[in-house]
Amino acid sequence: MKTVLCYGDSLTWGYSAEGPARHAHEDRWPNVLQASLGQSVQVIAEGLNGRTTAFDDHLASSDRNGARVLPTLLVTHAPLDLVIIMLGSNDMKPFVCGRAVGAVQGMRRLVDIVRGTAYPLEQEPPEILLVAPPPLCETADPDFAAMFEGMIGESRMLASLYSDLADDTGCGFFDAGSVAPTTPLDGVHLDAKSTRAVGKALEPIVRMMLGL
Repeated sequence: MKTVLCYGDSLTWGYSAEGPARHAHEDRWPNVLQASLGQSVQVIAEGLNGRTTAFDDHLASSDRNGARVLPTLLVTHAPLDLVIIMLGSNDMKPFVCGRAVGAVQGMRRLVDIVRGTAYPLEQEPPEILLVAPPPLCETADPDFAAMFEGMIGESRMLASLYSDLADDTGCGFFDAGSVAPTTPLDGVHLDAKSTRAVGKALEPIVRMMLGL
């Protein structure tokens, strides 16, 4: 059986701006991917609201720094065949990073961690698929509008920068914004249709990378 780790933030956790609430189990993109791939693949969802690529954000009780938490999760779930990383939206917060170039450097650090971890049983490092989150959009929600003020343009740069990073590091790449727009309810998250679309769109790429 192949094992895939989906490492992300609230878009992977399944945050719904309606409510707010959490999307139904069957609507979250890692679970849609699991259903599409079938029982020959185990898809593990590791999503945390507010997670960044590699930056500290002390506004929650949980550790949101993706670079600090990732090594433990890689060993916890080993052996792994593929790690899918979709992060960067929270890096756009001005008080966290506020620059697309910072997010891409954070993603590069995550690639280095995946490839440099000492895995149990002398396992080889897994393949890596970098996923650019959909760009932010305008919203009338005052809290989210203030939290990501002025960052729509920076967020639109992520797909191009992540694509270049994938080419440079030999990773796979997918632009989630090509199939899933963010909802104007809060300008950041995905509605149920969009999160399902991400899972469906990833299926052929994952199959190819796993050799299925």
